Amino acid sequence: MSTPKLFEPLAVGSLRLANRIVIAPMCQYSAVDGKMTDWHLIHLGQLALSGAALLTIEATAVLPEGRITWGDVGLWDDATEAAMATVLQGIRRWSPMPVAIQLAHAGRKASTDLPWRGGGQIPPGQPNGWQTLAPSALPYQEGEHAPLAMTHAQMANVREAFADSARRAARLGLDAIQVHAAHGYLLHEFLSPLSNRRDDDYGGSLENRMRFPLEVFDAVRAAFPADKPVGVRVSGTDWVSGGWDVGQTVVFAKALEARGCSAIHVSSGGLHPAQAIPVGPGYQVPLARAVKQAVGIPVVAVGLITDFDHAEAIVANGDADCIALARGILYDPRWPWHAAAHLGATASAPPQYLRSQPRQFKTLLVKGGGTAT
Repeated sequence: MSTPKLFEPLAVGSLRLANRIVIAPMCQYSAVDGKMTDWHLIHLGQLALSGAALLTIEATAVLPEGRITWGDVGLWDDATEAAMATVLQGIRRWSPMPVAIQLAHAGRKASTDLPWRGGGQIPPGQPNGWQTLAPSALPYQEGEHAPLAMTHAQMANVREAFADSARRAARLGLDAIQVHAAHGYLLHEFLSPLSNRRDDDYGGSLENRMRFPLEVFDAVRAAFPADKPVGVRVSGTDWVSGGWDVGQTVVFAKALEARGCSAIHVSSGGLHPAQAIPVGPGYQVPLARAVKQAVGIPVVAVGLITDFDHAEAIVANGDADCIALARGILYDPRWPWHAAAHLGATASAPPQYLRSQPRQFKTLLVKGGGTAT
């Protein structure tokens, strides 16, 4: 019996993935002054035992003012780096799963409260609030405190902050970096004509709107070891008329590939409150397919991919090279095990858990390798 495509290995640059299931970055809003806590060890640790091929640390701010909320993880100084090192040490002690990190700046969507406290914007001068920055002085929603339009000096500072975080990621031994250019955050704000109204070399034409995100990618790529992958997460469309769309995404993806990008993770939306998203199983897969048809590097599809046969079909049909799980793997942290059982494949499991599998699936879980030292 042949191996299902979902469980075939894949090379992303020099990184070998054991299968085509990756864990997307998921914000936990549980850091203290940007520093990871024991919550992150528990959260990431249990996902590292899931049998997926790659674990991605949540959107990690490159500057304090780049956090979405005051509870976001950061990687901007020695203290945040040390806290992340402690968490990674705990994960690596028990799991051989490769770990990537998503580097981010929230732009005008920064300075908000925790989601379970309403998630609203916190204006500067209020506790846990600060002044936001963006390509143009346009708030995300009417009535919000407007961001400041970034000067060239502020842009250079953000660009260097991305590079500095990449160097810290290298010191931490992380296996890959994903640059966050999706979901209405800073780099996506530069890309979309709905949020970028600049009249300099960074606004107007598609070439100009792509300029700063490409500069940030180049800075990260130069700062991270050449033999390790650097990918980018994009929103394939704003789902708003006159906004960023899949055609522009394809042009951006091609430009990234030409600069040495290792993979493109295709999501969507997040830039404008007027977005009209046709949510349903695999609703973003056509966006991934369009990018996949235009580039030669691996493409990741994400978004309500919860059915095992659907996931297999996406990869087997060539719509994408990998599928990413987020909310679905929070709900079912053993999704890759169950997919392997359903499809007749094998998935990695820690030896402590091997006896958990039903008798009829005794050949479907294999030892993952983590041991105490």
